[in-house]
Amino acid sequence: MIAVNNIEKSFGDSKVLKGVSAVFETGKTNLIIGQSGSGKTVLLKSLLGIFTPEMGTISFDGRIYSDLSGNEKRELRTEIGMVFQGSALFDSMTVAENVGFPLQMFTEKNKSEIQDRVDFVLKRVNLIDAHRKLPSEISGGMQKRVAIARAIVNNPKYLFCDEPNSGLDPNTATLIDNLIKEITEEYNITTVINSHDMNSVMEIGEKIIFLKNGLKAWEGTKEEIFITENKAIVEFVYSSNLFKKVREAYLKSH
Repeated sequence: MIAVNNIEKSFGDSKVLKGVSAVFETGKTNLIIGQSGSGKTVLLKSLLGIFTPEMGTISFDGRIYSDLSGNEKRELRTEIGMVFQGSALFDSMTVAENVGFPLQMFTEKNKSEIQDRVDFVLKRVNLIDAHRKLPSEISGGMQKRVAIARAIVNNPKYLFCDEPNSGLDPNTATLIDNLIKEITEEYNITTVINSHDMNSVMEIGEKIIFLKNGLKAWEGTKEEIFITENKAIVEFVYSSNLFKKVREAYLKSH
């Protein structure tokens, strides 16, 4: 579990996060959503320790990040997996080398142990014949699966995903959503996803934090989105006719 308590973050005279509090639950897909400029990327980077809030605390299963020593922070980072928006694979490395990179950097595993673990996670993300391929030789969807495999190769407690469906077609995006959800439940990870994709919200939004102008404007589940009267989230989610129709159908059937 990750608990955020009243954090504030400014850049110069611009206050981006204005007292945000939230709990991201273990074993669930927790989504941060909001329009561009709402603060969601700054919140994600604050969770990752890239940005330091001026006020408030962020705790990982009771460990307040700002209270940790340098060694404790480094240890915590080994418990974190990250899926970047553009996959961020090393172009000159094969798929297997990309996935094994965190193990080489942060563990004492030998070559055989690394190979076994790489084989295991690539099989888990349904990539069993791509070990020797370069990122340029595989599709965007396969690259995302490689990025997920690399993120979980070191058995993280916390998984962060920044726009994991960016640039993918709808069918592939759904596959990636479902894969992240399955892995979250299977390994009981605290997963936090920064997304603007409303299909993802409706597909896997077990816990949703909606930011607007640096404030938490709403939180709930994908089911609660259908029945909420919160004006901010209704305007954001149901700006498209498709989701308006989905909501109307849901309310009629309930």
